[in-house]
Amino acid sequence: MSLVRSRLHAMIHRAARSLLQDQGIHNEEDLVLELEIPKIAEHGDYATNAAMTLTRLLRKHPRAIAQDLVERMEGRDDLLAKTEIAGPGFINFFVRPERWSDVLQAIHAQRDAFGRQDFGKGTRVQVEFVSANPTGPLHIGHGRGAAVGDVLANILKTCGYTVDKEYYINDTGKQMDTLGRSLYLRYLECLGRPVDFPDDHYKGEYMKDLAREVVDRFGDRYLAVSEQEALPFFTQYAGDRILEGIREDLAVFGVFHDIWFSERSLHENGALQRTMEALERSGMIYEHDGAKWFRSTAYGDEKDRVVVRANGATTYFAADLAYHKNKYERHYDMVIDIWGADHHGYVPRMMAGIQALGRHPSDLRIILVQLVNLLRGGKPVAMSTRAGEFVTLREVVDEVGKDAARFIFLTRRSDSPLDFDLETAKKHSNDNPVYYVQYAHARLCSVFEVAEERGVPTSWATPPDLRVLTEPAEWDLMKQLGEFPYVLETAARNLEPHRVPYYLTDLVSAFHSYYNHNRILSEDPALTQARLYLADALRTVIRNGLAVLGVSAPQKM
Repeated sequence: MSLVRSRLHAMIHRAARSLLQDQGIHNEEDLVLELEIPKIAEHGDYATNAAMTLTRLLRKHPRAIAQDLVERMEGRDDLLAKTEIAGPGFINFFVRPERWSDVLQAIHAQRDAFGRQDFGKGTRVQVEFVSANPTGPLHIGHGRGAAVGDVLANILKTCGYTVDKEYYINDTGKQMDTLGRSLYLRYLECLGRPVDFPDDHYKGEYMKDLAREVVDRFGDRYLAVSEQEALPFFTQYAGDRILEGIREDLAVFGVFHDIWFSERSLHENGALQRTMEALERSGMIYEHDGAKWFRSTAYGDEKDRVVVRANGATTYFAADLAYHKNKYERHYDMVIDIWGADHHGYVPRMMAGIQALGRHPSDLRIILVQLVNLLRGGKPVAMSTRAGEFVTLREVVDEVGKDAARFIFLTRRSDSPLDFDLETAKKHSNDNPVYYVQYAHARLCSVFEVAEERGVPTSWATPPDLRVLTEPAEWDLMKQLGEFPYVLETAARNLEPHRVPYYLTDLVSAFHSYYNHNRILSEDPALTQARLYLADALRTVIRNGLAVLGVSAPQKM
């Protein structure tokens, strides 16, 4: 957290502990006291509802508690210009303007490490995301999930967690059999054989491309064998080549998974069978109508779920149970699954599953990512088939670039639908959110380039005189800069990566407004040095924020 925020937060906590202990209450370790920035500037720099929170324990009127808290806040005169008790017991804090410069000194001292913190304390977290079936190229919806997962992992690492990024490969089951047969039929077509191509097979142009590859490499070798004998080869070939393409597309998008986990391995090494047997022994699986059912209603699901069908085939849910058991056997403290919104109905059974495996519900967090509406100039782009203007993530990234795609995917909460306009993403204007932020960094770099051309010092062994920064807009910028570590902390605790681009956009908006009304390089040497010091801190925080997003911070645009 910022020096100002963290100092104030600690002062409130010490005062609350003191007040509780005087009343013989010693369970204050679980006390959670919020500190927020008021929406109305006249209400101060920060405000807390601590007095209302303590009412239940102290059984006093919150305004009286608020007064007690203020009186017990040691060191407040050095940090605060004044405090106000408002409404039912809110405490509004007005920070001394000179204290905001402490933030600049912290940023200059920490540089690229500013924002890093250790509240995660090495907690082992697995983030599983994308995990698209290897039956076709990634589409733009997968891209949004990839951005959410990758940036969330970055945020967690920045906050002290040990994180592995994992891709679960659904490389078994009916969809893989269908994929292999789709390629086999396209192969026959390439060699001039008449084919009746089923409606439920994979019809994308990419299957024809793969068929031509097979013909180029193996000729008519598979015409001489039966379909049954040929299908394992075509299934393996199609799955491997499509997965290779997925890896390449993710790499172009700046996403690299640490682990690629095969569903097939759960079947081959007996993990799936062992999981089913363990759940049967615990009474969580029972037989009915020839099938085996998991008692998910025991943990709040609306109905029990089939894990082994009457024909002996296991369901996807059975494999997911075995997979999540494997995750915890690898000693992850928390598992985060990032799924498409169409998996909403799957959440209760998965939560029931991990509890049946002996885990606490908080050990699994599931993030649902809503759909992306692809637009061009405000008009929808066809996305249902390869014949549409765009379908794949790779095509979108090739047109607008990795930076724009990653940033725009995070400009809405993951559980809200997102409009992605290709033309807006390419604009060099304030309408383009990533350009708006990157341009601020480039503009700041140009200020330093001009300063160096004029022979103005642009580095400091000790801070310049920051008392000359007296503009309210300068205090506001320093206050916003100090919030960056807190934004990262909040994003990590709530698993909400969109908070970082929101923050950067607000910070850059404040900077552009300030820059348009104030000269950084002026005739006043002392003021110039102080403003350059502020500008360098701005440049650092924008760069650090963009780095967390996996977006570049250009020096020229």
